[in-house]
Amino acid sequence: MYAIVEIGGQQFKIEKEQKLFVNLLDKDTGSDLEFDNVMLLADGENVKVGTPLVEGARVKAKILEHVKADKVIVFKKKRRKGYQKMNGHRQPMTRIQIEDITA
Repeated sequence: MYAIVEIGGQQFKIEKEQKLFVNLLDKDTGSDLEFDNVMLLADGENVKVGTPLVEGARVKAKILEHVKADKVIVFKKKRRKGYQKMNGHRQPMTRIQIEDITA
């Protein structure tokens, strides 16, 4: 069984017991989450597509930890002008585990 759900403005294809990184959520580590904006729900041959959401479908998840993503290097340079600028960025992320998908 899998579902397509919107979490923090992004769509994810999820399955039960899957761990994934999403944008930072303002909940404590170990707290439970529930998402009700499920766009597609598939169980073997049965596929339910929402218009835009599937009625009564819910996804339960648990927050495992808050981490930072890998560093992205931003480098700017203008040739023959002596201009160089280097900057790095690490996006804050939340690691969650999907516990249950209900229809």
